[in-house]
Amino acid sequence: MIPSAALVLGLWAFVLEPASLEANRYELTLPRWPAEQDGLLVALLSDLHVGSAFNGPEKLEEIVARVNQARPHIVLLAGDYVVSGVRGGEFVPPETTASIFAKLEAPLGVIAVLGNHDHWYDSPRVRAAFESRGIRVLEDECLRIEDEGFDFWLVGIGDLWEAKPNVSSILDGLPEGVAAIALTHNPDLFPQIPDRVALTLAGHTHGGQVDFPLWGTPVVPSRFGERYARGHVVEDGRHLFVTSGLGTSLLPVRFRVPPEIALLRIGSAVSSLPPVELGSLRSRQSSSRKSSPEPPRLRPKRARSSPG
Repeated sequence: MIPSAALVLGLWAFVLEPASLEANRYELTLPRWPAEQDGLLVALLSDLHVGSAFNGPEKLEEIVARVNQARPHIVLLAGDYVVSGVRGGEFVPPETTASIFAKLEAPLGVIAVLGNHDHWYDSPRVRAAFESRGIRVLEDECLRIEDEGFDFWLVGIGDLWEAKPNVSSILDGLPEGVAAIALTHNPDLFPQIPDRVALTLAGHTHGGQVDFPLWGTPVVPSRFGERYARGHVVEDGRHLFVTSGLGTSLLPVRFRVPPEIALLRIGSAVSSLPPVELGSLRSRQSSSRKSSPEPPRLRPKRARSSPG
């Protein structure tokens, strides 16, 4: 009996769950988000590690199709698109990944930051591949996004480990009193983010990849342990959301932490909005979406470089 149970668990953790895909909807109430902009739908993708086990270009095509079905207003990519030292997979060049990402559809655009694996491989090449396909890579910059009835700022912050960003210098480019979302790879940066930023979005942790009942998540690549492993975190009135990501690294294993497309509907009082199931959300947005939306007015403002 025990060998059979071990076989089932092994099959689940090393095959079935890593090969699965969930589109999870989260509703986030943010006190610093303007009420007139309630209902912004963000698709957050991170840690795709394209080429890892059960996570090749075909899987990325499926991910893109699922995102497009959800009709998000904006797609945010939180880093780690490549993977090296692949077990059970094969290396996929960033140009291939970018060509598939180019099929993403969102009226407010597709915007990315880079992760530690992208830096370890070749960050200029990853950036060039993405930008050649119309995907904006926002590293240590503040960008105004104004269209579709929304007007907010997106702050792209470089990877904590490799880019070593100066957060205060980056935020010098953010006007006072505006609605702002920060996008970065590593959630360990969150303690440095001031409360003038309504929401910080990150990935990197993979949710720990494994979550044992009673025991929890034994390994999280964070100096804060499980504190920022995944999900919606609120500290001192500041809000963070960490997605558990889509691929794997080191070991091709996931247990009770399935790959996810995170669909975030945000607002100052999201709970006051009518409940919407994902299927209904798709059809409602599909019926009202313009067939050929005009490109959003994006107004970049580069942050001042840190001294020295």
